[in-house]
Amino acid sequence: MRAYLFDMDGTLVDSASTILASHASAFAALGMEPPAPATLLALVGVSLIPTYEALVGPDGPVEDLVARYRDAFRSRVSAPGHRERLFPGADAVLRRLAARPGTALGLVTGKSRRGVTRILDAEGWGPLFATVQTADDAPSKPHPAMALQALAAIGAEPGDAVVIGDTTFDVEMARAAGLRAIGVDWGHHGPDLLRAAGAERIISSFDELDP
Repeated sequence: MRAYLFDMDGTLVDSASTILASHASAFAALGMEPPAPATLLALVGVSLIPTYEALVGPDGPVEDLVARYRDAFRSRVSAPGHRERLFPGADAVLRRLAARPGTALGLVTGKSRRGVTRILDAEGWGPLFATVQTADDAPSKPHPAMALQALAAIGAEPGDAVVIGDTTFDVEMARAAGLRAIGVDWGHHGPDLLRAAGAERIISSFDELDP
């Protein structure tokens, strides 16, 4: 079984504007100035608690910020007509790979299961994925648990699997689990950072992912 494990935010889905607006609301609710957008986007892919620990320190109002962020995010994504933009080619590559015999797809994402389910339902992607690993199921990236749990669910060996992601957290998770990693150049970490973290190659289009 050949396995492709995809990150979601910054790889398949362009949710940057929603993420930034939700962070801004969380900090504003506590009377705090939010960090610069580049600082916030650099942490996309990490689960919320370690994200806010990195931003305000472990002794800061981490739990309050997490709660405010979740409220703000849910309010935005549940607004009538809201739909996150997909990166070009995302839908096509998932459907092409899912239809290939001997191939299984997985999601390994720092989003909550509720947030992932919303996108899977909106895009009709649920049947395409043999396993979905979220922030609710495992420690935050770059811990290897998500990748290892995905492999176990699919029944694939590390040597037959690859992680596709946009951040060093994705690459480091893959390497820690014994998997290959492919970086995308349209996400939140640049190609040089992805290569330094261990990505075997960088793609500029989903058409480059597999013949």
